[in-house]
Amino acid sequence: MENSEGVKIESTVVTEEPLISALDIALFVVIITVAYFWYFKRDKQSSSSEKKPYTIQPSSLSSIEQTSNSSFIKKLKSTGRSLVVFYGSQTGTAEEFAGRIAKEGARYKMKGMVADPEECDMADLVEMKEIQKSLAIFCIATYGEGDPTDNAMDFYEWLQNGDADLEGLNYAVFGLGNKTYEHYNEIAIYIDQRLEELGATRVHEIGLGDDDANIEDDFVSWKEKLWESVCSHYGIEETGEESNIRQYKLVDCSEVLPERIFSGEISRLKSYENQRFPFDVKNPYLSKIAVNRELHKSGDRSCMHIEFDIDGSKMRYDTGDHVAVYPKNSSELVDKIGELLNADLDAVFSLLNTDEESSKKHPFPCPCTYRTALTYYLDITSNPRTRIMKELIEYASDPKDQEKLKLMASSTPEGKKEFHEWILRDNRNIVHILEDLPSVKPDLDHLCELLPRLQCRYYSISSSPKVYPKSIHITAVLVNYTTPTNRVNKGVATNLLAQLIPTNDELPQPTIPIYIRRSQFRLPPKSQTPIIMIGPGTGLAPFRGFIQERDYARKEGREIGEMVLYFGCRKKDEDFIYENELQEYVANGTLTKLHLAFSRDQPEKKYVTHLLEQNADELWNIIGEKSGHLYVCGDARSMAKDVHSIIVKVVMEKGQMTNSQALNYVKKMEHQKRYSADVWS
Repeated sequence: MENSEGVKIESTVVTEEPLISALDIALFVVIITVAYFWYFKRDKQSSSSEKKPYTIQPSSLSSIEQTSNSSFIKKLKSTGRSLVVFYGSQTGTAEEFAGRIAKEGARYKMKGMVADPEECDMADLVEMKEIQKSLAIFCIATYGEGDPTDNAMDFYEWLQNGDADLEGLNYAVFGLGNKTYEHYNEIAIYIDQRLEELGATRVHEIGLGDDDANIEDDFVSWKEKLWESVCSHYGIEETGEESNIRQYKLVDCSEVLPERIFSGEISRLKSYENQRFPFDVKNPYLSKIAVNRELHKSGDRSCMHIEFDIDGSKMRYDTGDHVAVYPKNSSELVDKIGELLNADLDAVFSLLNTDEESSKKHPFPCPCTYRTALTYYLDITSNPRTRIMKELIEYASDPKDQEKLKLMASSTPEGKKEFHEWILRDNRNIVHILEDLPSVKPDLDHLCELLPRLQCRYYSISSSPKVYPKSIHITAVLVNYTTPTNRVNKGVATNLLAQLIPTNDELPQPTIPIYIRRSQFRLPPKSQTPIIMIGPGTGLAPFRGFIQERDYARKEGREIGEMVLYFGCRKKDEDFIYENELQEYVANGTLTKLHLAFSRDQPEKKYVTHLLEQNADELWNIIGEKSGHLYVCGDARSMAKDVHSIIVKVVMEKGQMTNSQALNYVKKMEHQKRYSADVWS
């Protein structure tokens, strides 16, 4: 016979009742199962609570704030504030802008606070209407191919998936982007529009900052008009002049025990001595340099092939991902600052937020020495923003130096011109400014507060985990150039990497902190899908990983699709990187075609874009007739834009479409992930 599920059951004659029936056994199993899952679920919750990021809670927080730290509404109410400024920041600029807005709120009787959306319950935005004359401002950066920053990802997804009623919420948005990228300020624009759709009231029009030009100027211009709109909307007036009150106060830590002093760790004290998985932006892995070799055959430039050892780290990466490298500033520049300011760089100090309610207690890991701060935590090589010029004025004892700083800090046409020429065109960093304006002697602790955080550098991974599961490869050009003032500026990360040369096995190998950042730059799911790769110079990096992965599949006996690579460099005999590898892939059939452009090996310069124009039939055959994928890696400013224009033209001509239809076709390719770009400016 069959039971209700159609399973056959043997019919038997039972002559005696067993001591324990089948029903008893079944009930016993159910009870044991429920008890098992209840116990381990509770254990998992307990474990997850123990794995929360390490934070130091200030003693001034009330018990409510300690237990409900994610409620920014409770903090606003308990401290009598009406302004909250959220930031979505990848490099720290948006966070800096948010702090400046919150600070200025006092001039308009709006006491403000800065908030990280990742640490807040953003659903509390619906309660903002309960606070009289309240305002939420969002300083939001867009990075990558139209992606939200890591700390704004949850908020972005909440806006996408939720339908909260935000009526009564007053808001304004400032976006940070770069016009050389296709998805310019896409996240800020979306947030601005989505908040309005959910019923919120826009107090001031969105501001769009362009980091390819002068984002500081864009921000200041927008901010000035923002406060005009705020005064009009709330019927308030400015109460006084802008204040230069410091956000952090200096604390002498000379008595702190050495084991409590940070020495370059990103977040957790002694994290490099006691490494703990998982590794991320706040907890990088201290990787050994396994290989560091020169790729250029001759010439005065250098391109390095570097392999990071991740054996035993539990780190995993996918082909196309990026690796973040944490650099440090040169001791020469750090010592120069100490010399110019006559400061003791080995003094131990801390900077403590003057706002006791702020979740951010320090601008960087404290306590530490000034030498550590200037070496590991502060950016001393980039061009300072006009805000720093303004803050340095009070430290200038020479009237001429003072006037120069005042001019560059102003928003007048003359001031903007002077700042552009003296700072940006001449490429001066803070060390150069202190050298060229000798009467400017800022307090070193104040300078540490003003300077932006030193950021990690991202590199496209040039290996496949199928072939190299225990190492990560990168391809990096050494950055050195002479400025108009005849100073030699050096790339922070690449010049550090150039010094990290592995030795024999008997000596400790050089190390550097890294972590893996996931990317959407991916091979097609099916190995049979044909692809075109366009990567001049170090743009070849991710494609080396792509080719390795397809070659691995071929050796396993799987069918692989056509692989067409467009590569360009200056001279074949100088900077044709990975030449032997590429030729081998052509010989074994993994790489179907290798199109090469050597720009300076003939009288007229020849680039990969010229080859693309010549090979329109091949391009259309793969992306049009065979629905293949197209990838671009390299310079966003010109190369990537030129490639895009050529692809649109090919689609028009070979696909017999109008310009509008061709643009839509390419846009559809992008949405389908058939047209992907990994570019930088």
